[in-house]
Amino acid sequence: MSSAPVSVPISVLGAGAFGTALATSFAAHAPVWLWGRNAEVMARMQADRTCPRLPGVTLDPGLTCASDITALPASGPVLLAVPMQQLRAVTTRFADQLAHRTLVLCCKGIELSTGLRASEVLAQTLPEATLAVLTGPSFAADIARGLPTALTLACETADCAEELQEQLQAPHLRLYRTTDVTGAELGGAMKNVIAIACGAAIGAGLGDSARAALMTRGYAEMSRMAKALGASPATLAGLSGFGDLALTCTSEGSRNYRLGLAIGRGEDFDPAVTVEGAATAQATHALAQREGWDMPITEVVTGLVDQRLDVKTAMAQLLARPLKEETP
Repeated sequence: MSSAPVSVPISVLGAGAFGTALATSFAAHAPVWLWGRNAEVMARMQADRTCPRLPGVTLDPGLTCASDITALPASGPVLLAVPMQQLRAVTTRFADQLAHRTLVLCCKGIELSTGLRASEVLAQTLPEATLAVLTGPSFAADIARGLPTALTLACETADCAEELQEQLQAPHLRLYRTTDVTGAELGGAMKNVIAIACGAAIGAGLGDSARAALMTRGYAEMSRMAKALGASPATLAGLSGFGDLALTCTSEGSRNYRLGLAIGRGEDFDPAVTVEGAATAQATHALAQREGWDMPITEVVTGLVDQRLDVKTAMAQLLARPLKEETP
């Protein structure tokens, strides 16, 4: 790979913490345009060079913040950093601006209403676009502060992945490419479900051993689903699967883990905070029931999120499963 980044315009739709962190990182070497729906917030970010979601971070001078989609640069990749459950609405609304572009999905989840992955949603809303996925173990605050981060960049063709790998460079970001889009998406989506389970276990005082068991058997659950959908097990063993699982299940920097902690402690959780794993658990559980997949952790997380189960009952349900040989 060339050490010199290719300077093309980069656009980011979604001015939350993650989208803004990526945008300000890329702006060090390329012109970057960041869109957010709140005109007042975007004007303030442009003027003050700060982001309310990233306290203490100064936005790079090369970053333009705007709320007018018609100002979207006509060339270069477009990163979609909107919440998964809003992806269909945003891409439908802006179909004229996004058609025939190279779109990089940065959201992690399964659409609740359809059970579709993000790439499958885009195949319906923007069938002419070239699709890629950027995922892996990362917190927005770390990226924005310039801390070392490694991510997976997935695209169906090697040429597309190599081109994006060159374009989306930053000194502290290392991107590993793959053509397994399905595996990359599933790892990023399903680790959020397992993180809720792990947070609930720790919040309820069940201990680190219980968390380790949930992470390990959760990984097996993720792998079974990925295999059933044609993904490579090797992808799940990489950054977008195992790597993201390790980070999300062990740190309060994860909103999914924090939701689990609140459930385990019997505390309220701010409903305004987007937690992708909650909707993903519900969507995946419905899909597993339809397809006959064995996904017991996803099942109990759905019960916890729906408030049909408490942590004690959920753990008893898992421990009461028939004894079996360990299988991946």
